[in-house]
Amino acid sequence: MAKRITSSTKAAAKGPQGGAAGTGAAEAKGRSSTAKKSQAQAMPPAADPETVAEVFRRFEAANPHPKGELEYVNPFTLLVAVVLSAQATDVAVNKATRALFAAADTPAKMLALGEEKLKAMIKSLGFYNMKAKNVIALSKRLCKDFGGEVPQSRQALESLPGVGRKTANIVLNTIYGKPFIGVDTHVFRVSNRIPLAIGGTPLEVEQGLEKIVPRRYLRHAHHWLILHGRYTCKARQPDCPRCLINDLCRWPGKRV
Repeated sequence: MAKRITSSTKAAAKGPQGGAAGTGAAEAKGRSSTAKKSQAQAMPPAADPETVAEVFRRFEAANPHPKGELEYVNPFTLLVAVVLSAQATDVAVNKATRALFAAADTPAKMLALGEEKLKAMIKSLGFYNMKAKNVIALSKRLCKDFGGEVPQSRQALESLPGVGRKTANIVLNTIYGKPFIGVDTHVFRVSNRIPLAIGGTPLEVEQGLEKIVPRRYLRHAHHWLILHGRYTCKARQPDCPRCLINDLCRWPGKRV
């Protein structure tokens, strides 16, 4: 005789997904939610306008004309350098691009170089196969649709292969002086840590910073935050004692 399967039998057959295991999963989810809420409560609110202005006043006083550390010779080579910098340090990119840019500093020359030779020249960088493919593809687009010139709009830049919002913002800020902020890992960490603008995504931090940073500082805000995160407010061992804004920082983990 076939055994009739009741709803209770089905529940028992589910094993780990039901019963005590299901309760355990729910409890774990609840603990995780509670932990996140506690962490959020432990973090101070975003900085007030006066504090933000003072942070950037000090950055400017210490370094009036900050510059990025990627080496380039024109807008096209900066665009390529930023694309290559994903998951790589500026130092590593510079080592790879010195010979590259001597050989190919325009989209047309990059196409003449070809994907295989490009791969060989940047193979010291992570994901070099995909990066080479993107650089060749964006070079084709620049030659075909933009007369070989790097466009001056975010929308046009983001239409290029391998170019996202961060890359577009960096190029527009560095080359064309646009008051945009490219949120990389350093900017994201520093902004949330001090905190200046708080956000769970790079876009949230970018939009938050552009709202609160005084306009006179927007031109260089991107580079000040990157350099501060790279050399002082580092991820694992922030150098709080020598931080020029440590009295303004409200990070709970501050070591002063």
